[in-house]
Amino acid sequence: MDEHTRDPSVAPPLGNPSGWNADVRMWEHATLRRAVEHGVRLFNSADFHESHDCFEDEWYNYGAGTTESAFLHGMVQVAAGAYKHFDFENDVGMRSLFETALQYLRGTPSDFYGVDVDDVRATLRAALDDPTELHGWQITLDGQQATAYPADYDYAAQLDH
Repeated sequence: MDEHTRDPSVAPPLGNPSGWNADVRMWEHATLRRAVEHGVRLFNSADFHESHDCFEDEWYNYGAGTTESAFLHGMVQVAAGAYKHFDFENDVGMRSLFETALQYLRGTPSDFYGVDVDDVRATLRAALDDPTELHGWQITLDGQQATAYPADYDYAAQLDH
C-alpha cells in the first residue's frame, strides 16, 4: 500500500465490504473510500461532473492493472455516461461510456469499498437498452442511497480539476 492511500480518519463502513480489513479495523486504501463516499453522494444528487472528478482524482493514484484502478476508471465512466444522458441528452455517448464502464467493472468484487457493484453493472446493462432505467436510480453505498451535503461539494471543489 502506498503512503498516499493511508488516512486513519476515514470512518469504518457499515458491513464488511472488499477493501475493509476487519482484523485491524482499517481501509486498505482509505483515500479511495473517501473519494467513493463523496463521488457516490454527488452522483446520487445528480451532480455528475463533480462525482466524476472525485473518482477521477483518486484513480490517478493507482497503476494500471489493479482492481482499484479498474473500479475507479469504471466509476468515472458511469458518472460521465450519466452526465451525457441527463445534461446533454446524448444517449449514444452514454452507451459508449457505459460499455467501457462495464469492461472496467467486470472483475470488481460485488461489494467494493461499500459500493453495490452488482447493482451498478445491472443498471448499466439495462440502460444500454433503455436509458430511462437511469431515471430515479441511485448508487447504493453501505446499503444506503445517500445524497450530497456541503462537505461533498467542498471536497470536489478542492480537487485539481
